[in-house]
Amino acid sequence: MHQPLALPLQKTALVVVDLQEEHRADQRFLVADFGSVLARAAQLIDAARASGVPVLHAAYVRDFTLVPPRKLEPLGASGTPLFSPLGHALTEICPEVAPAPGEFVLRKNDASCFSAAAFLAEVTRIGATHLVVCGVWTEACIAATVRDAVAEGLRVVLVKDACGSGTATMHQTALLHLVNRMYGGAVTVTEAAVGLLAGATRPVWQLQGSAPLRFEIDTIARDYDAL
Repeated sequence: MHQPLALPLQKTALVVVDLQEEHRADQRFLVADFGSVLARAAQLIDAARASGVPVLHAAYVRDFTLVPPRKLEPLGASGTPLFSPLGHALTEICPEVAPAPGEFVLRKNDASCFSAAAFLAEVTRIGATHLVVCGVWTEACIAATVRDAVAEGLRVVLVKDACGSGTATMHQTALLHLVNRMYGGAVTVTEAAVGLLAGATRPVWQLQGSAPLRFEIDTIARDYDAL
């Protein structure tokens, strides 16, 4: 259901998840229409900075000195990380959405930003109760971060067209599954989110109660667009 929403900017943070070079350069991890995701995330970052809303950046960097290989984790021939290895140029955050000096940057070893205690500590330090979230991949690091945020009692505004996955269908189905359990949260598009970050009120889709959205293969795109 679409209802008006205004964000308490003094208690809001923008979370930008895993917008790294590997998602446009490594054939294993290419994100569909990644250029558009980057451009929209950049709009959100600009809007947040203009309003003084903190921007929290996260990047997936697999560092075995901090978190040793997990059981069944795929490894390279020499026992090194098979994806997002520490020190590799492709784990760097893309320049279009690069952190500004002084902005919080998390290099995490797991899907959720909350897997690192430093992230919740920063959210708590700045007094955020609302998180505007964008980034990749929708079914992985975005979903894990959003679910953990909800578990912490934080209200999430998920910017659907500033998120992405391997294909449009993967992204759309992941988002439909996610919003079914996104209690206290909302879904919107970049244009409306920019308005929210500027202090305006915008109509956004908000979960009501606990009744899930139900979709079929032939209704995925329609139901996604309706959010």
